[in-house]
Amino acid sequence: MKMPIYLLFIFTISFLFAKKVLAVCPICTIAVGTGVGFSRWLGIDDTITGLWIGGLIVSMITWTEGWLKKKNIRFRGRTLINILAYYTLIITPLYYSGIIGNPFNTLCACGLDKLLFGIIAGSSTFWFGESWYFYLKEKNNGHAYFPFQKVVMPVLPLIILSIIYYFLTK
Repeated sequence: MKMPIYLLFIFTISFLFAKKVLAVCPICTIAVGTGVGFSRWLGIDDTITGLWIGGLIVSMITWTEGWLKKKNIRFRGRTLINILAYYTLIITPLYYSGIIGNPFNTLCACGLDKLLFGIIAGSSTFWFGESWYFYLKEKNNGHAYFPFQKVVMPVLPLIILSIIYYFLTK
């Protein structure tokens, strides 16, 4: 099975910027990008793929915000524009290519698209894990509690939800 070109593009972009911006750990974002690519390539359910796409979007937003802050680029509504831009850049092509919006790819109960649901859940989960990491780091005088905590905290909730969704959609 051939990997879709848009996933290769997303992974490549995240890899290229990994050395330039360090707002969220580059390893973490590459792990999320890899998760997106493999889940679609292996034919895993779209709710799980959406989790990883959502995590990747939040990671890219955080990277961009960190880069803009580092370059001292400030303007009104910067964060909102950044958020809307990334979600638009990711969801619009998925919608127009027929991946999002397919009536046969919805959750039974509410009719919400599986991929869109996964993106929402993945974004929320990754943001929660990332926020929890920074909270715990602050409580520990600016130090992590264990090695690679910056990677584990945002990615582990995505892995746990992926396992849960796997069994729910099996």
